Formats: sequence, C-alpha cells, structure tokens
Amino acid sequence: MTDDGIGMDRDTARRVFEPFFTTRMARNGSVSTNPEQKRAKMKIDYDKKLTEDSGHELEDELHETQQTLKRFGNTLAGELARSNVRLTQEIEERKRAETSLQGAYAKMKRLKERLQAENSYLQQEVAQQYNFGEIIGKSVVLSQLLQRVEWVAPMNATVLILGETGTGKKVAARAIHNASARVNRPLITVNLTALPANLIESELFGWERGDFTGADARQIGRFELADDGTIFLEEIGELPLELQGKLLRIIRDGELERLGSPRTIRVDVRIIASSSRDLEREVRCGRFREDLFYRLKVFPVTMPPLRQRKDDIALLIRHFIAKYNRKIGRNVESVSNDTLNDLRAYHWPGNVRELESVIERAVILSEGTTLQVLDRFDSLPQDQDQEPSAAEGPWLGRAG
Repeated sequence: MTDDGIGMDRDTARRVFEPFFTTRMARNGSVSTNPEQKRAKMKIDYDKKLTEDSGHELEDELHETQQTLKRFGNTLAGELARSNVRLTQEIEERKRAETSLQGAYAKMKRLKERLQAENSYLQQEVAQQYNFGEIIGKSVVLSQLLQRVEWVAPMNATVLILGETGTGKKVAARAIHNASARVNRPLITVNLTALPANLIESELFGWERGDFTGADARQIGRFELADDGTIFLEEIGELPLELQGKLLRIIRDGELERLGSPRTIRVDVRIIASSSRDLEREVRCGRFREDLFYRLKVFPVTMPPLRQRKDDIALLIRHFIAKYNRKIGRNVESVSNDTLNDLRAYHWPGNVRELESVIERAVILSEGTTLQVLDRFDSLPQDQDQEPSAAEGPWLGRAG
C-alpha cells in the first residue's frame, strides 16, 4: 500500500485492510510493488482467505452430518433390533399355535375315531339283550356274592370272576361296572373264545394302516375303546401265552402299542376278567403266567352253580317267563307243582343259561296260560340232596 498523502499511518492501514488484503506500506509509488503484481497478490491472498473460511464451514457441516447419520444409524439399528425381536416372538407364537392346533386336531381325530368305534360297538350291544347288573335270586350263597360285588364295585381294583359255564359271570361283571365310578363310560366286552388266536392281538390292541393284508385303515383296539371305562375279558384262560405279557404290561403300566406302530399309548382301563377254567392248574401246567394270574386275582369273585341255588330257581323261572312272554307274544302265567319240582330236582350242568333255554323253549311250546315243559329230566342225573323248600309251597302265581 502506498501512502500518497492521505495521512494514514501503518496501524490504521493494517486495521482497515488486513482483514481482506496483505498490506505493505510505502511512501510513494516508486517503492511500492508493481501494480500488476500487487493485484495478482491481492487476488491470491483473497482467494486463500475465502478457501480457508469455506473449508472450516465445510468441516463443520461434514462433522454435523456425520453426527446426524450416526444418530440416525443408531436409531435405525435399535428399531431393526426391536423389529427382529418382535418378529422372532411372532414366529415362535405362530409355531406354538400351529403345534397346539395340530395337537388339538389329532386329539379331535382320535376322539372322533373313538366315538365312531364306541357307537358301532354299542349298536352291536343293543342288538343283544342282557340283564344289565340284574342278578336274580335271594339264596344265601347269592347274597354272599352280592356282598362281595358291593364291596369291590366302587374300587378301581382288577376283578377275576370264576365259575362254571352259564353261571352269570357276565351279569356279575355288568353289576360291578354299573355300581362303579366308571358307569358313564362303556363296558367293553371281549369274548376270547369267539376270536381266532391270530386275531386276538389286533382286536385287543388295534393296528395301523398297512400293517397286514386287509388293514386298509387304522383300527382302534378294544383297550383304547375302553379308556376311562371298563373292559371285560371273557374266558381269560384262552389268551395265548405270547400275549399275556402285553396284558400284564397294561395292568402294571397302563401302556400299549398298536400293531405296526412304535408309539406308546397310555390308557386308563379297569379290567374285569372271567374264566371257567381252573387257572391255578393252568399256571402249574405252564399255560398261564403266574405273575399275570396274581395281577388278575386282586379280588376274586366265584359264581355259585345253579345246583347250589335251588331257592332261586322259582324266581328265575318267573323272570324268564315274563321275558319271553314279551319277546314271543305269549301269555304264560303259571307253572304246575310237578313241573316246578322237576326243574328244582335237576342238577343243571349248564346252570342259569341252560335253565333260560329250557324256559324259552317251554314258552314257545305252551298253548295256554300254564307253562308246559316237555323236556324229560327223569333220564338225566338228578341232585336229591336238597328238597323243595316247604315255605315255598306250590308255585302257581302269575309270572309277571
């Protein structure tokens, strides 16, 4: 800067021009810098100043932008993390819901199959006529039997009913079931003498589809069908030795597997078994497992033969006459003393079942209101040990 007489001192010039220019003081133009050089230097210094200022502002803006991006990134990462947690929770809830639905569907399917099987079984049962828990008689031996039935019925114990053929073992089993806490569930009956040996296992335990030729669909076994109820195994002595271990497992653990399936099924079944065989002898001969015998014989009930219940014969005759009057459409009302004495004197090897057959046949053949028994008992062995009760007298009352 050249002082041409303006009177500006060095300090003043510096305060005025230094913010924008690089100053150099000279007394006249002769000592000043060349004008062109001066202008070029002024321009360079000015541009440098602007560049330095702009750089600082840019750095500040970049730093602020970085901080903003960092805060945004942190916020976004937090949102993504929370979203991932929510998504994971929703996936887990969906999986649990699907598992629950699958379980509910499988349970509904099992219940449907079970209800269908129960309905089919009960329809077969209704087609037959039974005395549901109706044990006819008033003799001393029958009263003792009924006392034992009354004791064991409310319990959940396994019952073994022993006795000759035709003594009413099934009637006793029904009486036990009907007086138990399981009365609202079905009593499933399996007559082992009526099943071929090769079909007993599939009937009792069921099978899966395709397990053997003809197994076109899965079948629930009788034990599953009796779940929460009672199963009555008639003539348990007919159970093949190789299946007795499976029955023992059900009694002990309440577990079974269907044929063709590795899946273990738990059942809660009360077991009532019957036998007209001497099971102790079967055990000694190796045809029946001793451990199974004692598991079944928790509470034994022995049905008395009819020859030990002579006082009940008159009541049984009355009952059967009324039953077959309704069934056949007859009107038999009385029995002669001679007929009653003959019936009482006979030893009845077939027990109550044989007596029922005789009365049904007599009702069919009777033409009037008096029962006509045409069977000849005099040629058959007779039991003369017990005479007709004097208190009973001639039985000529109505059979109603």
